[in-house]
Amino acid sequence: MTTQSRSLSAQLQTLQTQISTVIKGKPTQIADALACLIAGGHLLIEDLPGVGKTTLAHALAISLGLKFSRLQFTADLLPSDLLGVSVYEREKGGFVFHPGPVFAQVLLADEINRAGPKTQSALLEAMEEHQVSIEGVSHPLPQPFFVIATQNPSEQLGTFPLPESQLDRFLMCISLGYPDAAAERELLMGGDSREQLKGLQAVMTPPELLAVQAAVKAIHAAPPLLDYLQALIAATRSGQWFTEGLSPRAGLAVLRAARARALLQGRDFVSPDDIQAILPQTIAHRLQPRAGAGRGAREQVRAMIEAIPLP
Repeated sequence: MTTQSRSLSAQLQTLQTQISTVIKGKPTQIADALACLIAGGHLLIEDLPGVGKTTLAHALAISLGLKFSRLQFTADLLPSDLLGVSVYEREKGGFVFHPGPVFAQVLLADEINRAGPKTQSALLEAMEEHQVSIEGVSHPLPQPFFVIATQNPSEQLGTFPLPESQLDRFLMCISLGYPDAAAERELLMGGDSREQLKGLQAVMTPPELLAVQAAVKAIHAAPPLLDYLQALIAATRSGQWFTEGLSPRAGLAVLRAARARALLQGRDFVSPDDIQAILPQTIAHRLQPRAGAGRGAREQVRAMIEAIPLP
């Protein structure tokens, strides 16, 4: 491993340690969230209200030194509330564009599935192209740009399912779950998480984050590893596990996430363990189990991993 890679790995470990002071007892979820962001992807956090989804998004943005914007998604939220609007100003003799909350380096789309499909779809161009188009004019977004979206379980009242095209834009979907007894005791003794967030400092600057993203792309993936990944992708398309398989874009997403995890683990190559560790979080939200499977998408992915031999 090169000296630069070791330095980046140490910096990422410091980043994880700081976030762990606010999000107690969730090292795996913190590592997944960081892997998602350093891979240049968007993150979807799905869970019950009150388990720390918003706090994690705040902690990530602060620790990465990024400009942060939060928007509460509601049923009456309009696309212009998200993207911005052009307003005629008499003093300037024309229309002037007023940017919306999306013009940030980290956009927290809180409870994204409470907004209607039209507003959800307004995010698609921003997430894919890192720009928005208003009245035929394209406006570039700041770099780096991430969407961290939270959503409540779909069975809760007042939620709309995210369209498949938007789910596909999220590199990972993670769930925090309830804390264990020890972590919950720390939370009870530690006080308000909002006060803890105020004590966080930026561990990384935006240029350093861009350097980490470049390092992720340079992580080596050997031909046998790619064979293994292709076997997993082919299995999703076989009809045995899911109604429809992964797209080529989803396969590239898995490889990006695996490379990011390898860097977080202090390695300059991807191992099969990296693929297995990130696969459920990276593909389950893109897939529907076949009828009669009797298992959710994540359980079906794990069963598929057990069935595909290692290289």
